[in-house]
Amino acid sequence: MKVYFGVCGVGLGHAGRCIPVAKKLSEIGVELLFSTYGDAIDYVKREGFPLVRAPPIGFVVRPDGSVDFKRTVMNPGPFFGLFIFLRQLIHEIRFIKSYSPNVIVSDSRASTILAAKLLKIPCITTLNQYQIIIPRRKRFLRLAKFSDAGILTIIGKVWNLSDAVLIPDLPPPYTVSSGNLNIPSRRKVKVKLVGPILPIKPDDIMFKNFLREKLSLSHSGPVIFIPISGQEKEKTYIIRLLREILRKFPTNYQIILSLGFPGSSTNPIKSGNILTYRWLPNRFEYLKVCDLVISRPGHETIIQSLCYGKPQILIPTPGHTEQIENAYRARDLGVAVVLKQEALNYKNLREAVDEILKNEAYKNRAEEIQKEALALDAIDEITKEIIRLSTKAGSDLPLLELPQRTP
Repeated sequence: MKVYFGVCGVGLGHAGRCIPVAKKLSEIGVELLFSTYGDAIDYVKREGFPLVRAPPIGFVVRPDGSVDFKRTVMNPGPFFGLFIFLRQLIHEIRFIKSYSPNVIVSDSRASTILAAKLLKIPCITTLNQYQIIIPRRKRFLRLAKFSDAGILTIIGKVWNLSDAVLIPDLPPPYTVSSGNLNIPSRRKVKVKLVGPILPIKPDDIMFKNFLREKLSLSHSGPVIFIPISGQEKEKTYIIRLLREILRKFPTNYQIILSLGFPGSSTNPIKSGNILTYRWLPNRFEYLKVCDLVISRPGHETIIQSLCYGKPQILIPTPGHTEQIENAYRARDLGVAVVLKQEALNYKNLREAVDEILKNEAYKNRAEEIQKEALALDAIDEITKEIIRLSTKAGSDLPLLELPQRTP
């Protein structure tokens, strides 16, 4: 049996939630191939999976890391943008025909879904953003409303060309990406919330006291974990700003900063009480041991923090509507404080950190949602759906029973 993963390469979250599913499939003898681009290439290569490089598609960012809506629309422009998409589609068709998979998995890749449909191969889509929302700035308001209606119609139809649309999020009332899931009723028949994709569960890691010793952390003083994700240009500004601010924090604060560059060294750089990793392979150990997470509000970062019962300070990328929706949803769930990037300074960040560390309500709420999250297993759900589709399509792989996860 062969499975083909077509993965959005903007940031690491899309690849990050496909890789645990791929590992599960690999354990039961399934052959795999990834198609991706951009930031995800080094990540997939580091995890040891074969891949083909697809033409990149992304958005334009300003020097401060914010999304430049106007330049994204105008450069390369709608006609050249369509050309890039068609080029990606042609590559997907060529890759898939050459590989001949039994099932295709698309994570937020419309070109992969269309290629699967044209080649009549079963396809599953995983995503957490059903619609693309354009920023509601006054100068673009009419265009934004018009585009949202059109894009929702077109993109929604593409997603629903899949045999199933699986959303790795919590069911109501704890759904993190609810603001990005405006799904028409007629299309919900293929859509299912399957819970978080969590490659390493908290109980799989040693107790916090032993973990502090292993990671050479003091038993006194709060531990703050700061995993930064996104495109390189998007990350550069926020990394520089956070470093300037964090240097002013009291020395009893233990700060771990992960820059999210998968092709880089795993050796840390220590500066005062700040430990900086260009790539952090054991991020879940730091997620378990920390008292607080500071990050961009990427869907996977929020979900994983909730699975570990951690409150968060979220700093959305300006103009990045998905992150903005995620951030305010986490705030409404009672697990996060939201700081606008333009208001990010020592005073505001220190106040937000003190607010969360001194107010037990954030931690208690995160731990309440953690219990709901850990009762679900998206990896098994998605794997079973892939095997079901392969069996339906006539795959000769005699593997219908998945190995049970150790409780």
